Amino acid sequence: MFPVCAGATIWQVFPATNAVTQAIAKSSAGDTIEIQSGTYRENTTIDIKHSLHIRGVGNPVLDGQYKGQIMSIWASGTTISGIHFIRCGKSNLEDYAAIKVYHVNHVTISQNTFEDNYFCIFLLKSDSCIIRQNFISGKAVFEQTSGNGIHLWKSQHAIISENKIQGQRDGIYFEFVTNSRIENNISAHNIRYGLHFMFSHRNQYTGNRFTNNGAGVAVMYSNHVHMTRNVFDLNRGQASYGLLLKDISDSRINQNRFEKNSVAIYMEGSNRLTIEQNNFIRNGWAMRIYANCEGSKISNNNFSGNSFDVSTNGSEDHNHFVQNFWDKYEGYDLNHDDIGDIPYRPVSIYAMLMERIPFALILYRSFVVSIFERIEKIMPVITPVNLYDEKPLMKPVRL
Repeated sequence: MFPVCAGATIWQVFPATNAVTQAIAKSSAGDTIEIQSGTYRENTTIDIKHSLHIRGVGNPVLDGQYKGQIMSIWASGTTISGIHFIRCGKSNLEDYAAIKVYHVNHVTISQNTFEDNYFCIFLLKSDSCIIRQNFISGKAVFEQTSGNGIHLWKSQHAIISENKIQGQRDGIYFEFVTNSRIENNISAHNIRYGLHFMFSHRNQYTGNRFTNNGAGVAVMYSNHVHMTRNVFDLNRGQASYGLLLKDISDSRINQNRFEKNSVAIYMEGSNRLTIEQNNFIRNGWAMRIYANCEGSKISNNNFSGNSFDVSTNGSEDHNHFVQNFWDKYEGYDLNHDDIGDIPYRPVSIYAMLMERIPFALILYRSFVVSIFERIEKIMPVITPVNLYDEKPLMKPVRL
């Protein structure tokens, strides 16, 4: 370890016992620490208590040896890049992380690799931080013994962009986080959610892909969340969803692609949503809307190849469907304005039966069910009378 320039000093660090900790102790605020290629095993957590720029040269490895936390950041303006973090401690009592940021602002964590850690990046009460272009890979098997890839608590104005996250409990987790952006990430093969919101308002996530997770995204107890141009695909299982919405309001879901999910969108206690210009393709259920949802507008979406387009557990509907394309629509367009002349009822009698008796799945596509479906479309008795698209489109929406 030695300094290589004056002023804001650049310190070069080579593999040795506690080499990184010793370099930090000798440095001053604003210095740069270059960690050279090799494997580093520190005897204690690396504490950063004054602003530093720490960067790896040649992909150095910081090995936590499963003992505890690898790095703690207590100074605003710190940057961490180019380092490979492995094997931080795992505990049911302590939220150990490869990097944990405490009560500071403007921290940037970029272009790092995280492998086999409990939590990977954990921010507590830290604002205006950037987490960008990191690769995170975990070995999660059970929810109770695994942590999240990127975890934020009581923070605001964060930017989470261009990360790839896999094999964690949740890929990205927000709790009490506001005014933040999640952009162009890939979150896949996580055992619970690709992205999980709790009590997090006025956030937006755009251009992400959530694939092959226990469930794609869960947004709970939040409002004013904008969800745009994301892909939700291959999130499949008995209780799996592309997008789970529970007790959210005044939010927008537009220009997304939902493909091959067990349920594309599941809504419970969610109100005043705008759901428009989305593609629902080859899902089990495109939308499952509970009766306690109201005031949402569902328009200009494409529903193609889904087993069930819409289902509900109530006899009435308080949302508004208008000008969607439904591949199952069998109406006509006599005036050639590309809008069907008769309304379309997307809830089938079989979908209603499935809500009450899940075992009825064995009758799917049976001759008897097809007869009941025809009768119900002519004379609705079981399906909600007021759940219909008054102006179904004859051609798919170009998105």
